[in-house]
Amino acid sequence: MNEKLINNLACPVTNTKLEWDKTSNRLISREAKLAYPIQNGIPVLLPEAGEKLEG
Repeated sequence: MNEKLINNLACPVTNTKLEWDKTSNRLISREAKLAYPIQNGIPVLLPEAGEKLEG
């Protein structure tokens, strides 16, 4: 995943910055408590694709 690209992406729910979880290869929105998958190098930034984070 290109880190420059990640710096320009925002959560579709909260419009806040996303963090890249390199070990799980997903993008994390701390504010929305969602994790968005990255499939074939493409972030899937659809609200319904976000996996709820615990905590």
